[in-house]
Amino acid sequence: MKRYVRLYLYFLQFSFSKAMEFRLDFSFRIIMDIVYSLVNILFFKILFQHTTLIAGWREDQMLIFVASYILVDAISMTVFSTNMWWLAFQINKGDLDYHLIRPVSPLFFLSLREFSANSFMNLLISIGLLTYALGHYADPFSWSDLFLLLALLINGALMYYCCQMLLILPVFWTQSARGFMDLFYSMGIAMERPDRIFKGWLRVLFTIVLPFALIASFPVRLFLEKFNWPTFLHLVAVTILLWILMLGIWRRGLRAYSSASS
Repeated sequence: MKRYVRLYLYFLQFSFSKAMEFRLDFSFRIIMDIVYSLVNILFFKILFQHTTLIAGWREDQMLIFVASYILVDAISMTVFSTNMWWLAFQINKGDLDYHLIRPVSPLFFLSLREFSANSFMNLLISIGLLTYALGHYADPFSWSDLFLLLALLINGALMYYCCQMLLILPVFWTQSARGFMDLFYSMGIAMERPDRIFKGWLRVLFTIVLPFALIASFPVRLFLEKFNWPTFLHLVAVTILLWILMLGIWRRGLRAYSSASS
């Protein structure tokens, strides 16, 4: 365990050093992420000019939801997204060979090697936004409620990672993951909507099959509303099943992998 922690600290050091060499790109990506956050906040503010409730939530409650999915997105962009972008190319070109022979888990190395330093600044901004939203929340809440919310949002980032991996790993057999990744980004918008707006087969799709609607909605529901065991257990069960499924497909993919030397 200590070896992995020490290795990740090296990843952080290298990533920040590299980011400082391209300061214009560093600044531009920070501005781009700030614009993304503002657009999402303004979208719901415009809706609340015409109604007092959306999916049963007031404006101050919806602001917590918006800040929550922006935080999950910031975690994903900071920790995983750059690695996910390159993973399909490494599998397709046979560059995975260099990672399979390392004395560490290749999944750990490939998922966490690139830490996005520019997105880290926006991660701090998203934490500030969530702090602001909680500070303007009208109802009282306890420290245990806050801890549960943060823990479940971290769980949401893990779910987001698993969903992304599940749509990248077919590259072991298809030699291209572009269509699957287009599907991921299209359906990922469901994370930015309260889960109660989905009905029928769409609800099954976004809460079980590709559970984007669980990532932020369920943690926020458990925070804003009375704690509900079925909601909590649903979230935990889907997370565990996603993780097991992702690991299973990863291992099958490694058995099907044709290295550069093949």
